[in-house]
This record gives sequence, structure tokens and C-alpha cells, in this order.
Amino acid sequence: MVPDVSTGSDTRGLIVYLFGPGRRDEHTDPHIVAAWDMAGAPDPGRNPEATYTRLAKRLDTHVDLRTRELGGKKPSQHVWHCPVRTAPGDRYLTDAEWAEVARRIVHATGIAPEGDEKACRWIAVRHADDHIHLMATTVRADGRRPRTNRDGQRAQAECRKIEAEFGLRRLKSGDLTAPRTPTGAERAKAERQGQTVTARHWLREQAYAVAAAVHNEADYFTVLGSLGIKVKTRLGPETGYVIGYSLAAPGDTNAAGEPVWYGGSKLAPDLSINRLRERLPDQKVADHPRYVADPVQAWHRVASALHSTHTAVDSANDAITQAHLAAFGDLLHNLALTTHGPHRAELRAAAVAFNRARRSAIRADHQAATALREAAKELAYASHAPGGLAVAVLFAALHLARAAAHWHAQRGHEQQAVAAEQAFHHLQAGYEQAAAPVLTELARSTPRQQTADRFEAAIRHAIPAQAERILTDPTWPALVTALARAESGGNHPRQLLAQAAAERELDTAEHPAQVLIWRITAQPNKRVQAARRQGTVGIDRSKPAPRAASTPPSVKPNRTPPAEGPRSGR
Repeated sequence: MVPDVSTGSDTRGLIVYLFGPGRRDEHTDPHIVAAWDMAGAPDPGRNPEATYTRLAKRLDTHVDLRTRELGGKKPSQHVWHCPVRTAPGDRYLTDAEWAEVARRIVHATGIAPEGDEKACRWIAVRHADDHIHLMATTVRADGRRPRTNRDGQRAQAECRKIEAEFGLRRLKSGDLTAPRTPTGAERAKAERQGQTVTARHWLREQAYAVAAAVHNEADYFTVLGSLGIKVKTRLGPETGYVIGYSLAAPGDTNAAGEPVWYGGSKLAPDLSINRLRERLPDQKVADHPRYVADPVQAWHRVASALHSTHTAVDSANDAITQAHLAAFGDLLHNLALTTHGPHRAELRAAAVAFNRARRSAIRADHQAATALREAAKELAYASHAPGGLAVAVLFAALHLARAAAHWHAQRGHEQQAVAAEQAFHHLQAGYEQAAAPVLTELARSTPRQQTADRFEAAIRHAIPAQAERILTDPTWPALVTALARAESGGNHPRQLLAQAAAERELDTAEHPAQVLIWRITAQPNKRVQAARRQGTVGIDRSKPAPRAASTPPSVKPNRTPPAEGPRSGR
């Protein structure tokens, strides 16, 4: 059961909508199921003599009194509105049951505490099987305003109790960090335009993807504009600095043909200008080249940063963990957008799902996650990794997503835990698609038996407790090839195995040899590192970095923008 509290100032306008036909004639039987006074609340849906104006005046009686006291000035935002919707698949609720839901919510939110004769006037209108609309005028009979602080959170808490008592689907409690859900009008508009997602949702995902790739605030706005998104910034009256911004999707206009704007904080809490600045320090364009000369090194840095992040998640410092999860969200966007192949769709879905898991009420210490964040941004400008390195990074990412789900669950972050688990399942599906051909190629390239015997001895020496499970693992031949390639790159097999085994325990791994393959593959080639230190391997100076900010090669719109031209209003 989902409540959605908002406020406004047009009593009659909201009544007209609630009792009207709806935007798509979906209001088939609008009627009042509960009210402050069922005998004194005119019902335009059931009483032919009742009118919208009459009901509005009855609701606004105390508002009018207060207006006279204030010399003709109405209190601002005096209309309280809260749709309450059951979850898909829930049973049908009768009018009497919805009436009980309504009374409990206006009591819990402070609109009309039970037994308070001077409480606000309110009504509950039902015009569909699965939801009601609660409406109130927030001026009490004694002229005071109700105490509605944290009313949305209190409504949610009451809905959790109602779900349990009514036998409804138990939804996850939020912590006020979830993004705003699209309105019914936004969903209807997307359907009319043939879009699978609303403009709000599309803008949010584009903003996350761009913020993940760029290095500073100026590039953020430039790249958004290059994607066809309209950008409007708000400047401080005294400083002239940007203090806020709004975005509009291409072709998304109202009835007057004007762009429909969404503020950054209205798209998601961590897309506000202040939250963005915490992750996008003001650095010059020249500080960050727009290409990566050595993509292999970039992918190795990501693998190393993921290992450090897993350690941070296991630590007791919640602020540091929260920062790493935010940076991990950036990495997932760039990993998806840099990846090629059929599993790319799963990685995109994982990035979108993890957007809910990347933030909570815990304030992040973003400086602590600089290494992962910078590695993630570098990945946006790197080409696809050769061989199994990209799969090794994906393997590390899916285990980090599972660790994030566990971390959130331990702290009671129900929505974030579910989102992280969803991201894990998408990453797991993507990993299985990406890993299969690489493991097949490694198994097909197994060196001669003498080399395999030598590596078997190394396994028994370095990881004796897990030796039998590793040697009988179906992917053991592929591990032999991975060890041979690592050895040719200057790594000592026994040291490499001991290091890989020490990263995390292998007891719970279903395929320990497979785990070792990706941990070994993620290790850098020591011969290449030595050559780089000597200056024989370096950046290709013949390819200058562009001076101006440009769209990262991996950041592309993944939703067809609405057609240009005026559209009907929301």
C-alpha cells in the first residue's frame, strides 16, 4: 500500500479532478467513502443536489475564516492531498475497508487525530478499485495549522501496519531517499507518445549516466545538452553562482508548447546541485583527458578499486561504505555503457536497479571513495577490455552488489536491500552470458600435462584446504590456462594463488576454480608494469586530448526522445 503526500492551494480544482471523468475516462464511479462528517460532506458523486462548489465551500470553511483573520490572505499550500494505492495483485477492498484506511491515515499524519473535534476537514474519494484520494484543508476549526511534520513518513508507517492487518502485500519501508514516482498524468503521456518510460524516469537515468562519466559540473551540463536535453540553471541573486538546475526531455512540452522542467532534486535526492558537487569537484577540463591511452591499465585499476570497496563495505564505518556504494553506482553505469555484447542489457538493468541502493539516509564521506570514483570515470573513456579482464571486473561487481544488499539489510534499509539484490541478479545473468565463451576458450587452450601437474602442486602448496575442491572443479582446465598466462606475464603462480585465495574465503564458492580464474585475471601483468616504469610503454602522445568537453563515447541516450512539437498537458 503506497501513500503519496503532496500539498497545493486549489481546493475546487482538486475536487473537480477527483469527481471528474479522469484524463482517460478512468473515473467510472467517483464517490466519498469517508469524511470528517459523512452527514455534512456533500458527495457530488452520489448526490445529484451536491456540487463541486458546495463541497469546496464546506471543506474550506475554516480556511475562509482564517482568510478573514489574515486580512484577505489565504494560507499558502493549504490543500493536503494523499492518494493511497494497493500493490498490484492485492485483493479488492470494500468501501468500508477503504474508509478505515482513510481514518487511520488522517489520524496518523496529524490531519484529523481521532477524537479531536477541531481537526481539519477531510474527505476520502474512491474512483477506482485499487486506490482512494485523501483530501484535506489544513486549517483547523480553532484557526491553527495541524502538526503534519513527517506526514509522508507517518503515512508509510501506518500503511505497513494496515498491510499486515488486512492481509495485503507487505511493501518495503522507505527512508525518504527514494525518488518521486511518476504521476498518473506522466504515465499516461508516455503511453500516448509510445514510450516505455516517463520523461521523469528517462531524465533521471540520463543524469545518472552523465554524472558517472564526467569529471566536473561544467561538463555535466555540457554533455546533457549534447544529448538533446534542455538545461536551465538557477543563479544566486548575489553571487551569480549556480544554486540549482532543471532538465527537460527533448520534445516534452505542455499544452502551451513549453518544456516540462524537472528540478535535479526532484529527479533524485542525490542529483541536486549540492549533492552533485560533492562528487564532481570543480576541476579544469585539461586535468582529465577525454581518452584512455591504455585501456587494460584502466580496467586493472577498476578491479583493484572494487577489491578495496569490498573491504570498505565490510568495515564498521557507515559513512565510508555509503560513499563507496555511491561510487559503485557510477561504475555500474560506465561498465554497462562500455560493454559490448548481448549481456549489455543486463548490465544496464543492474545500473538502473542499483540507483535506489546507492543512497540512504546515511551521509556519505565521498572523499573516502575517490579511488573507485576516479577509476569508474576513467572506464567511461576506455575501450572494451581484452580477454577475460572485463569478465573479472563483472565477477567482482556482482559479488559487491550482493555485499551491498547484505549491508543495507543489516541496517534496515529495506528498499535499498531489495534494489541491490535486483542489481545482483541482473549482474549474475550478465556474467553468465559473458563468462561462458571466455571459460570455453581458456579450457580449449590448456597447456601440456606437465604444466598442469606443476600448477596442481602449486595449488596443494598454496591452498591446501581447498585443493581437492579446486582440482575437481569443472573449470580446473581453464584455471590452468589462466595460471599459465599469468606466469608468462611475470607473476609467480604460488604467490598469485595465495594472494587470490586470501582476498576472500572460498568455502562458500560453488566453483572455487572459477573464482580463482577471475581473481588471477584481474591481476596486472608485471612485465608490462616494468616496461611502463622504464618508459617503454606509455601514452600515445600523437593523439592529443580534445580541449572542449565532449560526450563520453559510452554515454548515449537509451530512450527514444519524444517527437518535437506541442503536446497535450499533463
